[in-house]
Amino acid sequence: MKKAILTHINQQGHAHMVDVGMKPETRRLAKAQGLIRMKSATLTMVIAGNAKKGDVLGTARIAGIQATKRASDLIPLCHPISLTSVTVDFHIIRKPASVLVTCSAETIGRTGVEMEALTGASVALLAIYDMCKSVDREMRIEGIALTEKLGGKSGHFLRSKSPFSK
Repeated sequence: MKKAILTHINQQGHAHMVDVGMKPETRRLAKAQGLIRMKSATLTMVIAGNAKKGDVLGTARIAGIQATKRASDLIPLCHPISLTSVTVDFHIIRKPASVLVTCSAETIGRTGVEMEALTGASVALLAIYDMCKSVDREMRIEGIALTEKLGGKSGHFLRSKSPFSK
């Protein structure tokens, strides 16, 4: 069995940014998902578009996209990368009342875009929470996970089980 190696820790045990300078550029894609559970009345308000702060999902989409571009500012050893495409999509679930957020990020580069996709999904969920907290403080964010990764040396990863299943 291959021993797991933490690539951000050097021989002396110190954190460092991984050198990706000699890696070949490839097309890379990552998708991440997360879920926010809420009261049925809150979901109805989100769908109707009549939240006091405005368009909840439109604002969350912009927040998620912006967040992908800031991942390297927020995560200390994350490489800044040039994104070629970002999408933030929502799936409404009526029972139990929730919104599933999916963030996809793409690049052509030397390092993956997993952190960007995870950051985008996380911040989109936080934006939904922020815009709805005045009517529902019991909302719960859960299951943020990488669901797919494509490109680079490690190839294609596809999560076999939903991050929301038990």
